[in-house]
Formats: sequence, C-alpha cells, structure tokens
Amino acid sequence: MALRKILTQGDPALGKVCRPVEKFDRKLHWLLDDLKETLEESGGVGLAAPQVGILRRAVIVVDDQEQMIELINPVIIHQEGEQDGLEGCLSVPGMYGKVKRPNYVTVRAQDRSGNFFEVSGEEMVARCFCHELEHLDGHLFVEHTDRLYSVDELDAMDAKGEEP
Repeated sequence: MALRKILTQGDPALGKVCRPVEKFDRKLHWLLDDLKETLEESGGVGLAAPQVGILRRAVIVVDDQEQMIELINPVIIHQEGEQDGLEGCLSVPGMYGKVKRPNYVTVRAQDRSGNFFEVSGEEMVARCFCHELEHLDGHLFVEHTDRLYSVDELDAMDAKGEEP
C-alpha cells in the first residue's frame, strides 16, 4: 500500500467523467488499498479514485461503524428525505459550504471481486455516498453551495451563535 497525493480544485482530472471498472484484478486491489490508506491518513470520510488522479469509478466511504466501504461502479438506486448541512472535501482543503442532500440513500455497487451488492446509509453516510459518487462524474460540492467558509469563519460564527 502507498499514500497517494490528493488532487485539489483546479486540477483538470477532477472535472472528468470516470470510466467503469472492467478488470477486477490486482491493480484494482492496489488502488483500493491505496485509497483506504490515503483516506485514513487524511482523516476524511470518503475518497474517490479521481481525487488521486485515477479516472475509474471507485470510491471509499466510511460508514456509521467506522468501516471503510469499497464501492466499484456505484449507482444510487434509491434516495429519500432531505438534509441541509456543511460539507467539505479533501480536494477543497479548509473550505466548507452548505449543501442540500438526500437524508437516506441506497447504492448498488460491486466489491473488489466484481460481486454486486447494495448498501444504504442515512445522514452523514448518505451525504458521503452522494458527494463521492459526484466525483466520478467530474463534479465537486462547491457547485451546490452559494458560499464557501473557512474554518476561522465557521469558528467565529459559532462563537456568536450564528449559522452559516
């Protein structure tokens, strides 16, 4: 396993649509292992292959039990409800914005061996599913927010009892 460099906003790879994974081989397993190690080191809750410059439909999402879920060729097959909350991204370091997302999401994907499965999540996990899957189509959360806030701005607002 190896740590990969996380690309940041402005890198052309982040704006590209990823190709489906067709080979479930050692190379894919290395990518998934590297994504997990990079995500763990970063302290984030999700990471998509294009964020490390690999234009394949593969993501890692941390669930409610702190388990890393590998999602290959994921598709959202069900969503319901709505939540509005702050969202950040490892590719947009130090910046956050309010984003509306579904409150409950079910994803159909393949595991590292190519077997299909479904997984559901609510609240933060649902938010992560939506956020990470958007990376696979070349989108960043900043497209869904009117304003970005720095950590210092959020801390100042919190101290005053204000909401972003």
